[in-house]
Amino acid sequence: MKYQQWKRPAGDGTGRAALEEAGIPALPALVLSARGIDTPEKAREFLAGGPERLEDPLLLRDMDRAVERIRRAVEQGELLAVYGDYDVDGITSTCLLTSFLRSRGADVVPYIPDRMEEGYGLSCAAVDTLHAQGVTLIITVDCGITAVEEARHAAELGMDLVITDHHECKEELPAALAVVDPRRGDCPYPFKSLAGVGVALKLVLALGEMEERPTLLRQYADLAAIGTVADVMLLTGENRSIVQMGLSSLRHTRRPGLAALLREAGLSEKPLTSMAIGYTLAPRINAAGRMGCARVAAELLLTADPVRGEELAKELCSLNRERQSIEADIFAQCARLAESAPPEERSALVLAGEGWHQGVVGIVASRLSEKYSCPTFMICLQDGHGKGSCRSFGGFNLFAALESCAELLEGFGGHELAAGFTIREEQIPAFRRRMNELVRLRTGGEEMTSELEIDADIPDPSILTQEQVEALDILEPYGAGNEKPVFFLGGCTVSSLNEVGGGRHLKLRLLAGGKPFDAIFFAVTAAEAGVRPGDRVDIAFCPQINEYRGWRSVQLQITDLRPGMTRAQSEQALYERFARGEDLSPQEAAFLLPSREEFVTLWRYLKVRSGGAELEETPRRLTRNLSRDFGRHAPLPRTLVCLEVFDERGLISLEQHAGCFRIALQKVEGKVDLEQSAILQRLRQLMSG
Repeated sequence: MKYQQWKRPAGDGTGRAALEEAGIPALPALVLSARGIDTPEKAREFLAGGPERLEDPLLLRDMDRAVERIRRAVEQGELLAVYGDYDVDGITSTCLLTSFLRSRGADVVPYIPDRMEEGYGLSCAAVDTLHAQGVTLIITVDCGITAVEEARHAAELGMDLVITDHHECKEELPAALAVVDPRRGDCPYPFKSLAGVGVALKLVLALGEMEERPTLLRQYADLAAIGTVADVMLLTGENRSIVQMGLSSLRHTRRPGLAALLREAGLSEKPLTSMAIGYTLAPRINAAGRMGCARVAAELLLTADPVRGEELAKELCSLNRERQSIEADIFAQCARLAESAPPEERSALVLAGEGWHQGVVGIVASRLSEKYSCPTFMICLQDGHGKGSCRSFGGFNLFAALESCAELLEGFGGHELAAGFTIREEQIPAFRRRMNELVRLRTGGEEMTSELEIDADIPDPSILTQEQVEALDILEPYGAGNEKPVFFLGGCTVSSLNEVGGGRHLKLRLLAGGKPFDAIFFAVTAAEAGVRPGDRVDIAFCPQINEYRGWRSVQLQITDLRPGMTRAQSEQALYERFARGEDLSPQEAAFLLPSREEFVTLWRYLKVRSGGAELEETPRRLTRNLSRDFGRHAPLPRTLVCLEVFDERGLISLEQHAGCFRIALQKVEGKVDLEQSAILQRLRQLMSG
């Protein structure tokens, strides 16, 4: 198992039925209802997209001030600088705003700092450089919200500063002419999860005339979609609409460099989805910034020359291959360090080393956090100073954690789930202790566990048809807050398996409910999966349409698998969960609730078999005798619930020892109302959700 826990849904089928009646296909209806979108009205609200879903950009605090100053600079022919970040969000933000301002006749310098030489964010040195070039107005995108000292320095030089950002704010905001960030505590903008490029898009819409906005959206939604997906922003609300529009325009993008990159990445003939952006397109753009060549990606997005676009696309793909090689080497080093760390330092991994490439440690931190199920902090050391990148696990708030030990740091910034910081080498041991203490405090000393969120159980394997799997496309775009659906299918039999892709992946043939399925388990070998033909397995998977030589078929892309239980084992496990006081889904509770006839049959059996004396039964013999003598078969868990209720209401005395029941009927006066049983009341409460 790749995941230590599988978290399965607890919804009922009521919502699904209502959605299907409203015309939504069964498989997407199953996902929507499991995610709480259980009425046709909620579904229409979620699935709707388009420009009309976007909020007025002038609702953003200080947007009016930013617009007024930028318009004045354009009209007066001032030299402007668009100052971005070197990740995909920052690069697309920089190019989006630069492209728009140039289309309005502005004299614009796009500036993306060198990751290796300058580091993240606005710096005083960069402000000096821009001032020397004659820049009078700096507009930041995807950065600047913590640039308090840099804002003061710009003001001292007589330069104006407009900040647009989307990162978390500290207590003191920079003293800029305008600070546009939806996360400002005093910002009334209703949607707080815009990417940096989303805020830049809002600025462009505010700078344009009202009647221009639909055209501007069509022009710039492709860049906004790439940055939003790459920065792993919530794909709900406005972001969902932005990405939907961006995916639509991306296929027909008028940017020669971007079109060339789509071809070079092998996406020109494939469906363009959020997954394609996140796993294929964005890493190539990101590689430029990570390898200290963000200008290559920026030039690619801005160039109007198709020939130059082809050259830059090839260069980006080459940089990405180089990045992958360096990343693999650093990951191997860090895995060895993690394995040798003492137990008290494994709640949070804080790893430091010299010679690590600053551009790839964030990716390595992400892989390590998944592998070791804990937040991970990677620190690149040079001359006694460290630059750190960190990634969260289990919802641990990195920004809050860094804020709580700010006295150990030279600086920090970022999100709850991903952040960066600088630190002196001598402070690293104290920082390591503090982070491990914070994680242990949050978890109560328990180890964090990797948990797989499963959207829905497949009620019947026959639902997995091509039509139903294709219908899942209505849920696109997938991403944070709207993950690609993961389903559960239990009791599958492995018919055959073989390793493919040079032995790196596992291809299986499964039988479920009498129906055969092809399945693929990427990056897992047969030995790692621990399965053989004939084994019974439960799988968590994403269904997809596989195309091969013109043939289309349903394929199950396995997320994880585990040994499957028989029906009896599964039912027994359900009863044990109930006995431990765990929550059950309404369907599970309904399964355990005995019928009146089952109570009556068991009571008659106990009276006949006991003959007034104490009765000893094993679970197997009790089930067999009930079926043979009374012609009624009830699953053992419901029989056990019946016995527990009889014992609770004083009808019997029940003892369990060494897998055997010792049952003695009790003398009672009058009738006993079983409906007053706390056990039955709890089951009915669970059934009601």
